[in-house]
Amino acid sequence: MGQLIAIVVAVCWTGTALLADVASRRVGASVLNVWRMLMALPLLWLTYYCLSGEVWPRDAGMTAWLWLLGSGFVGFVVGDYCLFHSYMVIGSRFGQLLMTLASPFAAVAAYFIMGEGMGSTAVAGMFITMSGIAMSIMGRSEAVAEPGGKKYGWRERKIALRLPLRGVLLGIGAAMGQGVGLVLSKMGMLEWGATGPDVAVAATMMRGLMGLAGFSITLLVRGEQRDLLLPLKSRVSFLATAGSVILGPFVGVSLSLMAVSMTSSGVAQTLMSLTPVFIIWPSHVLFHSRVRAIEVVGAVIAVAGAMLLF
Repeated sequence: MGQLIAIVVAVCWTGTALLADVASRRVGASVLNVWRMLMALPLLWLTYYCLSGEVWPRDAGMTAWLWLLGSGFVGFVVGDYCLFHSYMVIGSRFGQLLMTLASPFAAVAAYFIMGEGMGSTAVAGMFITMSGIAMSIMGRSEAVAEPGGKKYGWRERKIALRLPLRGVLLGIGAAMGQGVGLVLSKMGMLEWGATGPDVAVAATMMRGLMGLAGFSITLLVRGEQRDLLLPLKSRVSFLATAGSVILGPFVGVSLSLMAVSMTSSGVAQTLMSLTPVFIIWPSHVLFHSRVRAIEVVGAVIAVAGAMLLF
């Protein structure tokens, strides 16, 4: 049962990415992030209350709070900011593909912050993931010699990036934010000294508070506060925003906790990391994006490499 739930989680992450792609293009990434936090926090609080019977995580110490707030800044403010902006540049399919780098970033961060070792399997997984991503986003292009050159008119085929560099860098930034944020969150929960689904939900809620504060400040700095009501002016924008919240921070997070509790963490994380593969077909149908066979193979290889890190 745990394995089935983990697959459902991957489907939820896929739906979240597609809906966030639609919403970010309509209302902007900064506005979308503020709305996601405004909608997610009450749902997370309600979940925490139902699980623990407590109104507030009073037993979390100051050190735990600092780690979790730091995790919220890195994972939500930096990570989600980059992620949704990458959707606007390269789309959710490639954005989710680059998110497979979150596992290598998490492994490296755990090595430096927590002193966790990295075996040969983990290192191999990193290189396999990067190879799969390279297969998907790199391709052959034709270059013509400059006029006056000895071989003017001769076409040379070379390997080049097929996506906008800005979008790729944003995707990498999103993966780094999620991976490092995960390690900081783990440090916070270790400092807390408590375990259980209610603690995980409370930690997500505490991270979300930092996310809301950070996104609100970002919105003000960018002068986009007038755009805050955009999701209310379009039914499609509002439904896409709400759907991305319900499938992601609420249903997705809750089911992921169930999956981890009902099967081994490695199996659950492996199945939940299938989103870059699941998203290929619906992205093609919804956005009419061209899908090459090499991109499918690259996505499978990238996910396989990420699995070796669990």
